[in-house]
Amino acid sequence: MRIGIPVLLAALAAPPVAAPAAAQTAILQGLDKVTARISAVPAPLGEVVRFGTLEILVRTCRKRPPEEPPETTAFVEITDVRRGSEPKRLFTGWMFASSPALNALEHPVYDLSLIDCKATGPATQAGQK
Repeated sequence: MRIGIPVLLAALAAPPVAAPAAAQTAILQGLDKVTARISAVPAPLGEVVRFGTLEILVRTCRKRPPEEPPETTAFVEITDVRRGSEPKRLFTGWMFASSPALNALEHPVYDLSLIDCKATGPATQAGQK
């Protein structure tokens, strides 16, 4: 029984592993290569947002808690919608704020990268105490 008590005490003393916080809005950075204009693109989850000819849909956005190594991730779908042509899916996958080139959008006119995930609204703030 003496062996079981130290193991139990060690398990109780270990800090709990925190899950990444879910956010309601992804903050993307868009670059228009023609005009060299950089824009912040707030993208609420589940809503289509336009940046030039691109339609951006963020499915999920997660940010690690402050006590863990920083990382922000988002699952994004990007479609190019131009007049007179069919919409073309350009990107579907995860974007990482710490490694923007890892899964980057390849487009001749636009660059998009993930910057941050933000919680919005009083209900979300109360839930993330």
